[in-house]
Amino acid sequence: MAGGRRRHHHQLTKPAIAADGDGVRIVVRVTPRARRSELGVVVAAADGKPVLSVRLVAVAVDGAANRALIAFLADRLDLPAAAVRIVAGGKSRIKTVRIDRISPAAAEAALAP
Repeated sequence: MAGGRRRHHHQLTKPAIAADGDGVRIVVRVTPRARRSELGVVVAAADGKPVLSVRLVAVAVDGAANRALIAFLADRLDLPAAAVRIVAGGKSRIKTVRIDRISPAAAEAALAP
């Protein structure tokens, strides 16, 4: 790819963020027990839909990774943790997260890797 970074075949450019009332819904793929907590790239899930990759230091035991995901996203978006909640996939690596009081454009800008 001339003049740009080479993308892996599974990386997507379409965001995994959708407007939802006064906030957004984000589909994330969580990787627990990472070396450090960080955002990854938007990748395709098994069904082909875009998901935002998030690596977390926390382990996936007793909801620790879910709590870490909420805290990580709230911090990254500069929102209180109460504005972030997991609405689907609580026991799965693929989760749908609802974030209140933020526009899709602001969420996309704050979550850019």
